[in-house]
Amino acid sequence: MKRVKTLLLVATLVLSMVVCAACSKDSGGSSDKGGSSNTGTTNSTNTSNSKIKIGVVNNPPSESGYREANVKDMETVFSEANGYDLKTFYSQKNDDQLQAAQGFITEGVDYLLVSAAETTGWDDVLKNAKEAGVKVFIFDRMLNVDESLYEAAVVSDMAIEGDTAVKWLLDQNLPVYNVIHIQGAMGSDAQIGRTGALDAQFASGKMNKVVQQTATWDEAEAKKIVESVINSKADFNVIYAENDGMAKGAVAALDENGITHGVDGKVIVMGFDCNRWALRELLAGKWNYDGQCSPFQAQVISDIIQGKRTVTDKIIYSVEKGFDAKTLTQSDIDTYGLGD
Repeated sequence: MKRVKTLLLVATLVLSMVVCAACSKDSGGSSDKGGSSNTGTTNSTNTSNSKIKIGVVNNPPSESGYREANVKDMETVFSEANGYDLKTFYSQKNDDQLQAAQGFITEGVDYLLVSAAETTGWDDVLKNAKEAGVKVFIFDRMLNVDESLYEAAVVSDMAIEGDTAVKWLLDQNLPVYNVIHIQGAMGSDAQIGRTGALDAQFASGKMNKVVQQTATWDEAEAKKIVESVINSKADFNVIYAENDGMAKGAVAALDENGITHGVDGKVIVMGFDCNRWALRELLAGKWNYDGQCSPFQAQVISDIIQGKRTVTDKIIYSVEKGFDAKTLTQSDIDTYGLGD
């Protein structure tokens, strides 16, 4: 009987040691709040989600050479190699842009970047972004919203662009200013800014408005506008086109009708954006003026996101200038020209 009790005691001790060893092995692979498999899953998820999620709402690259450069800049800076998960949407329709922006907010992007087709209508969407913890940056062109709804606006001062261009035009001291004014997409910040300074001259009587019409940044539409004026026999000596593409269309209409333009020509030709091909037209004396509009805002925004730059003023303006055909150099084209 004693032998049986002894064997049972030994067996119990051995079993206890095995169980304890197993317990020790389990606890060594676990965190305080869960097993090792859960810890591994969390680490894997953190790694895959470590990229900063960016949603960009922009105008399409086909809009202009400027926009093509702007889109390329965004895609280059906010690349996977630079630590970003980039989603993009392109449209010239404000309603479509608003819907896309709300979609990015719902998807849970970290940052929403907006270059809007129109300056108004964005309050509700940006309020939704703020409530969802999505930080907003405005780029390229301003929005008419309260500054509490965005982190920073990295934009061109379109009003200054217009003022610079109109001042240059006044400095030409023409005996009379009969202007064909070809506008961009109505309601956009670029159109409003570039139109404002010229409207002031029309209102003062210093310049005469032959026609003022939108071509919505389109070259072919701009050509039709100028053709219509030519066919009407109205007198004009200035074409003020709010981007290079529309200026190109206007010049095509002049050429087809044998009307001289540029330096020493009958008609002064003015554009905006500083596409490299447009600056070459200035250098050749075929155009007279081109206003710079910098498309490079992405790096500034990235530096703010990554804590490399502190926001002291919420509106950060790009430094820009205007170019005169009589003083433009090849070095200017190489330095400031966009595209090929």
